[in-house]
This record gives sequence, structure tokens and C-alpha cells, in this order.
Amino acid sequence: MKRTFIFFVASLTLTCLATTTRAQETASATATATIVTPISIVKNIDMNFGNVAVQSTTAGTVVLTPAGVRSATGGVTLPNTAGTVAAAKFTVSGTSGYTYNITLPSTALTITSGSNTMTVTTFTSSPSGTSGTLTGGSEVLNIGATLNVSAGQPAGTYVSGTPFDVTVNYN
Repeated sequence: MKRTFIFFVASLTLTCLATTTRAQETASATATATIVTPISIVKNIDMNFGNVAVQSTTAGTVVLTPAGVRSATGGVTLPNTAGTVAAAKFTVSGTSGYTYNITLPSTALTITSGSNTMTVTTFTSSPSGTSGTLTGGSEVLNIGATLNVSAGQPAGTYVSGTPFDVTVNYN
């Protein structure tokens, strides 16, 4: 038994000597955060399709580009006295050089004159597509759309009961 005990103590001693022990080691890191200027959008000009004439038998459309240029299809004509024609204009501001997403309305906007209605659809933007870049911390965002005019559409000034939303957010 004494031999077993001595063998055990010797084995334990050799095991302890064979094990390499290390001193405690530490590494450090820093934490960083950059707060960027919040993105914002401000409306400068409302959308206006101007004066539109319609035939009594044929429906049509007025396509207003983001550049504020209109064209007519179907039974719609554009009188020489255009009235006020304007694409919607917004200013997007934020951190210079950052890109952002543009979300345009995906559902029709109803505009009314009394009980008469028309719809505005197919919203487009400039910058075109779904994104833009903030050069110098801001960018002008122009929005065009298509006005859908029924055959024999009654005369009147048609206005949306609620404004349409354009959403921007950083990529």
C-alpha cells in the first residue's frame, strides 16, 4: 500500500511538472459609434397636371414626368393654356455621400371635385428607380405620375382629399 501511495504521489508530481502553466493574458479593444445626420424629406411643390380637356366618348391619361413634362393619350388633349403644370418636388437632406431608398405610392390616389373622381397612378421619380445619393448633404427629388381620365369627365378642379406619401430612408 505504501508503494501504491508513493507511486500515486510520484505520478501526480510528474503530471504537475509536465503541465505548462501560463500567466493570465489580456487584450483590449475600443468601441466606436458614428451618429449620422438624420435623413429628412420636405415637400417644396405639389403635383399639378394643369388644364386637361377630354372627349365625351373616349377615356385617356395625362402622363406627367418627374421633369414636369406632360403628354396625353386616348381621348385627352392638352389645351394651349396649360395652367399650372408641376411635378411634385421634395428636398431630401442628410449625410453627404450617403445613398437612400425611395418608396413611392403603390396604390392609386383618388382626386375629387364634388362627387366626381379621377385616379392618379404609376408614380415615377427623378432620381429614377428606387434610390438616390445625397451630394453635398441634399438632393432634389421630383415625382411624376399618370392621371386617369374617364370619357366625359365632368369639368372641375380635382384635388386629393389626403396627400400622397413619399418615404426615404438610408441604405
